[in-house]
Amino acid sequence: MAATADGERRQALADIVVHSRLADGTAVCLRTITPDDAPLLRAGIAALSAESRYLRFFSPAKALPDAVIERLVDVDGHDHIGWGALCAECEGTPAIGAVHAVRMAGRSATGGAMAEYSVAVADAFQGQGLGRMLTAALLIDCRAEGLETLDLHILSENVAAKHLVKALGATWKGEAAGVTEYWLDIAGALTALRGDDATRGVQDVFAQLM
Repeated sequence: MAATADGERRQALADIVVHSRLADGTAVCLRTITPDDAPLLRAGIAALSAESRYLRFFSPAKALPDAVIERLVDVDGHDHIGWGALCAECEGTPAIGAVHAVRMAGRSATGGAMAEYSVAVADAFQGQGLGRMLTAALLIDCRAEGLETLDLHILSENVAAKHLVKALGATWKGEAAGVTEYWLDIAGALTALRGDDATRGVQDVFAQLM
């Protein structure tokens, strides 16, 4: 019975499209990523500034190899969880953000299952709460899949990403070659996001996914 409930929970999350607005009022929708999203993802990456691509992929290359795109859309909802954001009022409904959690073989200090986290937001939509919204959706999904901790590797100059994860209670683990590593407790981060009454989009995510 528990296995059936878990399967139904996964399917329910995969079927939900979260509708909300950014801080500036822009209408957006969030949903799980599928293999059919490869063209959307490729176009979204190409539209990023060289700096944003560097901060996300550690490379400013405008076009990523097909193999990388295929990995990014190879989302199964368990070992690889991914959510994307679309601008609902923009021409062509382009992809404007994506967040991923890829399950790792290792375990956290408490023995819990871990996944590697990454997030990217289109330049024109940064600073509007989209990163927090995507992260909230991802964390809800991660918890449903039995994950307890996210492992984050962030370039030391990526101030926005570091600010986000620190606000969610991330723990600094070390730094090497200009890359800082953090661990993020999923339950604690969800509690922090639930208390974020100032970001309407985050509350919409909880209302529509929980």
